[in-house]
Amino acid sequence: MEKLNVAVVGLGMGRHHVRCFKNCPEANVVALCDADPTRLNNAGDEFGVKQRFTQTEELFAMKDLHAVSIALPNFLHAPVTIAALKAGLHVMCEKPLAMNAQEAEQMVAAAKAADRQLMVHFNTRYQEPSRWARQIVDAGVVGPIYFGRTGWHRSRGIPGGLGGWFTTKSKAGGGPLIDLGVHRLDLALWLMDYPEPVAVSGAAYSELGKELAARKGKEFDVEDMAAGFIRFANGATLVLEASWATNTGKREDGFTTLLGTKGGLHLYNENQGYEFSGRAYQEIGGQLVEIAPKQPLPPLTAQDAFVRAILAGEPVPAPGEQGLQVMRILDALYKSAEEGREIRL
Repeated sequence: MEKLNVAVVGLGMGRHHVRCFKNCPEANVVALCDADPTRLNNAGDEFGVKQRFTQTEELFAMKDLHAVSIALPNFLHAPVTIAALKAGLHVMCEKPLAMNAQEAEQMVAAAKAADRQLMVHFNTRYQEPSRWARQIVDAGVVGPIYFGRTGWHRSRGIPGGLGGWFTTKSKAGGGPLIDLGVHRLDLALWLMDYPEPVAVSGAAYSELGKELAARKGKEFDVEDMAAGFIRFANGATLVLEASWATNTGKREDGFTTLLGTKGGLHLYNENQGYEFSGRAYQEIGGQLVEIAPKQPLPPLTAQDAFVRAILAGEPVPAPGEQGLQVMRILDALYKSAEEGREIRL
């Protein structure tokens, strides 16, 4: 197999997936799928893809299709992913992997039963500063990581508009914790080598979101801000924060700070936007020295990594098992927030 024939399901966020696959020389985008014919045809015309489907059942039966990328609302991740795996297709699924850990377990089991690969679209770890940070960790600059703080805050940034599926718990599973928090949680866990979580404490708030929604007569039954404290079996701990609406001066504030026995790491966004940078810190000769990236790294997307792993017959990065671990942590954080106690895992 010289190239991987892929299709993209869901053409909201999925347009980004199509664009990345189009830029991957080892991939052929052979089909698109969306329930909205207008959106489907607009994307098909834009990207020059002739095979177009409004039903996933018809797409999954397509001859010579190898893999699909699923970029649908959260409540559709599990059923569509499982159907694709049963059809013999490799799957990359948007984050979060599922609405909850129970669904995620079913998805991982379906991948094993079908002998196909399941990857989560945790795209933050492929940003250049994230990959640089991974190199710093692998070089031993940081040493064993014992504490971290990671998060993503917005002053005002509720996705999809008030009243959409993002702000409806039955369709999204939660608010910014499951939407934005998964990005920063995965990044921190990845840099920490995905340690085993043993206990979490969480808190969730909806102080601003409900008020903003009430002004417009819209539904809002998820949190607008959440925070958590995670303990790991190796003794390390991690603080996680996520919000869509807070009274702060920053439009977007993404960060990951990790402290190790030999050094520290800090990743942060520039100018309140989506461009990130990073610094490492280590004591050398009695002085704390700042280490900054010097050489640019080759571009890499989650789609590149997915395609190359499948073609090489190697395990995908960000496998379903890691997505499942993230969902177990998020489930426990929500439960802790609801019951007001620490949850053991």
